[in-house]
Formats: sequence, structure tokens, C-alpha cells
Amino acid sequence: MRIGELASRAGVSIRSVRYYEEQGLLTSVRSASGQRHYTDSEVERVVFLQRLYAAGLSSRTIAELLPCVDAPSRDNSDAALERMAQEHERLSAHIADLMSTRDTLEQLMATARAYREQLGTAAAVR
Repeated sequence: MRIGELASRAGVSIRSVRYYEEQGLLTSVRSASGQRHYTDSEVERVVFLQRLYAAGLSSRTIAELLPCVDAPSRDNSDAALERMAQEHERLSAHIADLMSTRDTLEQLMATARAYREQLGTAAAVR
């Protein structure tokens, strides 16, 4: 199938498919005229890549995990597990940072509400 059909079947843009190929996450066979051609299995791969991106993984991290998918072995599995553990730690730290930022925002909102109430009370007293 050609790039447009792959993109359509996988629910992504043609630009995304090209990007995946540039990053070495997806391969195609080129026709004599230079058009990209993909197999049906590439649809599943693109959907899988989308899930990994949605999980917050970078292209580089995904490239490091793909050997476990493409050539399963004990070594590849061990390396993938280690990399996933690192990503888990990174995401956990990011979540903690986001929660701290949210808590600070809630405090600022409470201060702003209290200030507004004081303004309203002061105006009513005049």
C-alpha cells in the first residue's frame, strides 16, 4: 500500500508516517519511481508507535525499545525493561512536578479569591 493509504488506515497524517520513517521507526520499500510502499503489518506498527508517543515516550526512547519488538531476545528484553524503568521514573518525577505546580496554583487562586472578597467587603462598607 502507498503512504496515503497507510496513514488513513492507521489514523495518522502522511507527515507522521514520513517522520516515523526518518526516525528509523518504520521502513518502506521504494518503487522504481521512488514511491513508498508498505505492508499491512505496517498499519499495526504505526498504531503501536502512536500508543508509545501517547504514553509520553520520545522517538529516541521508542527506537531503543523497538529491538525488543522486532527481534525478541533475553538481552533485548532486559535492555527494554531497563529503559522502560527509566522512563517510568522520569514520568513519575514529571507527575510530581505537575502536582506541585497545581498545588501552587490552587494557593494562588485562594489568595486571589480572598483578596476579591476583601475588595467586595470594603466597597460595601463605604
